Amino acid sequence: MKSSFLNEAVARGFVYQSTNLEAIDEYLSTKGRRGYVGFDITAKSLHVGHLIPIFTMRLFQKHGHKPIILVGGGTTKVGDPSFRNTTRPMLSDEQIEENLKGIKFCLEPFLKFEDENSNGAGSDNAAVMVNNASWLDNINYLEFLRDIGKYFSINRMIGFDSVKTKLSQNNSLSFLEFNYMILQAYDFYRLFVDKGCRIQLGGQDQWGNIVCGVELIRKKCEAEVFGLTNPLLTTSDGKKMGKTANGAVWLSENFLSAYDFWQYWRNVDDADVIKLMYLFTDLPVEEIKKMESVKGSEINALKVILADEITSIVHGKDSLASIHQSAEQIFNQSCEDLTKIDSVNRHQTARTSSIIDILVETGLCSSRGDAKRMIRGKGVYVNNQPIAEDYKLPQDLSDGDLLKLSCGKKKTVILEIKG
Repeated sequence: MKSSFLNEAVARGFVYQSTNLEAIDEYLSTKGRRGYVGFDITAKSLHVGHLIPIFTMRLFQKHGHKPIILVGGGTTKVGDPSFRNTTRPMLSDEQIEENLKGIKFCLEPFLKFEDENSNGAGSDNAAVMVNNASWLDNINYLEFLRDIGKYFSINRMIGFDSVKTKLSQNNSLSFLEFNYMILQAYDFYRLFVDKGCRIQLGGQDQWGNIVCGVELIRKKCEAEVFGLTNPLLTTSDGKKMGKTANGAVWLSENFLSAYDFWQYWRNVDDADVIKLMYLFTDLPVEEIKKMESVKGSEINALKVILADEITSIVHGKDSLASIHQSAEQIFNQSCEDLTKIDSVNRHQTARTSSIIDILVETGLCSSRGDAKRMIRGKGVYVNNQPIAEDYKLPQDLSDGDLLKLSCGKKKTVILEIKG
């Protein structure tokens, strides 16, 4: 392939589908091309599930192209039906604005953005953020139907997997949601006309929406544009990554501490380590290939490298010293200096709380049954001592006292007594 971006993207596992890979390769063989990826702003933080498209755009910029980050201030008000069983809740303009600030903050460690005062005169490949509310909020409905709607076939739209799957499961698909793929196609059209953008990137679940945009521009503008999708982030057994017992693995430290973020990657399954190395580190492809032969307990050292690499990108290299110190204190030292461990979130609990409930609340166990099984198997420790099923927290504890609660060898939290 001619394109240095595509060569590395394929080698690292970022490419799943494309509308015309040969033409995309030719197009991207010249630096300074513009491509975009979109994010609906339904929360104040992005999460691990967003990392593949984010790292793809990071690679896009690394190879001299200009990333356009489209935030869905308009489409967030509608909701993407792609492979969802429920309709997204409606958000107010104020909530969307707050979420927008959080998402920009999450993206800044990955991409170099244009200076807000540069008026577009900055680097040719500096990233830019665009909000589709700027054109969607003021659409004239009749004009939109006449000028854009006429290019869409209902038969074609129903055939896309995202819609077909929902309808086959007898889930409700509102007219509001059905319009989403038209609006996303219109986004691509506007970015093509306004910004000269000719390639849209996104997860494989966005394929139908991306194709709609490609076809709209072909029909309306008689121009060829392109679509490129990423595989979804899954484990080796096909399950979605990025979820824990406590919910999503957020990128913002306001929702998940840097230590817990690091710990998530430190504890990934052995079978997933090399794949994640390719996707989420800056290590050269050739160096990662040499790691593929590592087996057995030596994989643990690779997990630390993986956790260090991705955490330093998301939270900065300066976060690692404190994280390593906390890990050392938690897993290898006594419990006498728990007050010095400040990288680990503390879980506040009453001294009368049930240890079973605490294990579930902290996410150390997935259910009460799981907690009981772990205790019976001598897999739960308080201050490094195994406990029995009838264990109760010491009643002589004072407000603010700390305890170390561990489940197995890898999961640990600090309990802080309150009340």
